[in-house]
Amino acid sequence: MQINITEREANQYSPLALAFLGDSVYEQLVRERILLAANMPANKLHKLAVSRVCAEYQSECVEMLTEQGSFNEKELEVFKRGRNTKVNAPKHSTIAQYRNATGLECLFGFLYLTAQNERIEELFEKCWEHGAEEFNNKIKE
Repeated sequence: MQINITEREANQYSPLALAFLGDSVYEQLVRERILLAANMPANKLHKLAVSRVCAEYQSECVEMLTEQGSFNEKELEVFKRGRNTKVNAPKHSTIAQYRNATGLECLFGFLYLTAQNERIEELFEKCWEHGAEEFNNKIKE
């Protein structure tokens, strides 16, 4: 299904609602990439996916994207809305990592709703390449 609403309409959703959607967008991209890279049992595919969708990894991606100046002004605004929203205490990461991950997911949800699919792919590709060597080693195990 293709959704295409205006940025103004997308801004009416709460940051956590955008992150809810963005989490699934990001995870689907990860799962597709892993499946195409490695034909292996589902439990191993799941382990590989978890290593790429966890808050710690997503936070590293945010730091890398920020250092590279990859976000435009609007994307940075949406990211910050997500990052600065009140969240529950995370179980497997620091609060800073969890907030960064929420911000990234919020941005992916916003981009998805506004049909900016090429931009999603561009940002995701940069995230995917971050730690690619380590990931490729995990596939070989």
